[in-house]
Amino acid sequence: MTEGTRAARLRKRLGAGPRLAGYLVPVFAVVAALIIGAIILLRLDANPIEAFGEMLSGAFGSSDALISTALKATPLLFVGVGITIAFRANVINIGGEGQMVAGGLLATTTALVLPDLPAIVMLPAVLIAGIVGGAIWGAIPGALKAYYGVNEILSTIMLNVVAVQLMNFLLRGALIDPAEIERGTRIPQTERLMDSADLPMMFGSDRLHIGPLIAVLAAVAAYVLMWRTPLGFRIRAVGLSRDASRYAGIRVKRTIVLAMTLSGAMAGLAGAVLVFGSESHRMVTDGSTAGFTGSAGFNGIVAALFGGLHALWTIPASFLFGGLLVGGNAMQRAIQVPSALILALNGLVVVFVVSSDRLRRRLLSAGPDLAAERAPPDSDPAGDGAVAPEGDEP
Repeated sequence: MTEGTRAARLRKRLGAGPRLAGYLVPVFAVVAALIIGAIILLRLDANPIEAFGEMLSGAFGSSDALISTALKATPLLFVGVGITIAFRANVINIGGEGQMVAGGLLATTTALVLPDLPAIVMLPAVLIAGIVGGAIWGAIPGALKAYYGVNEILSTIMLNVVAVQLMNFLLRGALIDPAEIERGTRIPQTERLMDSADLPMMFGSDRLHIGPLIAVLAAVAAYVLMWRTPLGFRIRAVGLSRDASRYAGIRVKRTIVLAMTLSGAMAGLAGAVLVFGSESHRMVTDGSTAGFTGSAGFNGIVAALFGGLHALWTIPASFLFGGLLVGGNAMQRAIQVPSALILALNGLVVVFVVSSDRLRRRLLSAGPDLAAERAPPDSDPAGDGAVAPEGDEP
């Protein structure tokens, strides 16, 4: 074995430590959040071990719990996959809530306008409509960012507000269930949508529809797009350096718009799945965005960050956060702690994961550099017997 080969292996071993630590940072962040949650539970005279045991059991302890976790994780995964696409282009999409609403509205309208379509046509039609609705809502801030320099954080948040007001207007007006008008209750909801648009059930369950399967397939498709196609390469190149990408002939503005469009499309598909996979089989809200989305548009961002902005790693991350949400409610019922504690615990997880993302990225990028610093100064990386001059790049 040559000196250069030994040095290369040494670099690999030394660089593995920081990279492994970088991958584990989100796990440590969740553990830190749970430790603080345990302290709060002690202050409330509750047993943290019992509480977290109920949380784990409520999320993963039975087939019903697993189904609830999978259904809760589904919109998080759709939104998280979309976030990975936008963030890889160095565009921050905070508009998942509005994009979900836009997708749900267009999918619902499609079902109401074309009620006589056969199931083999209706189901793809409403899902595609959801994709189109979310894509349009994502393309708007993308175009504003690319062509007019409008901050995408502000535009996506403002479009969330526009979307919820549009939803309230339609569900209290043109799309409201006629029975609500007759009764005078005027609950903001549509009529029961046609059976041909219902998502098929899996494994003989009366609750587990194909939504989770579609979400996993979407994550795999996003991975292939981002890492195995020229388009994905262009999106990632623009995210790394817009100037260099422009110099290489990549149409930067168009790529930014496309990244936001694809990101919104994933969130819009989540909105369609929420409508046609719901137990009420109708679109309904309480007047707020969260009344329809369950805050999945924001929680999906955390799932994406926890997954390292990688589409495939977002799959387990989404199911973990889905389990935290479902298990938190189970813990609240069993331990009789205030519901505000569950919100606080979820908020702590969000804060710790988001705030640790920079440390994670620094560790992942510092691995090779640290290995180079620790390698013997007279090593021969090229393996040709020459020693690199002091101060030169080996």
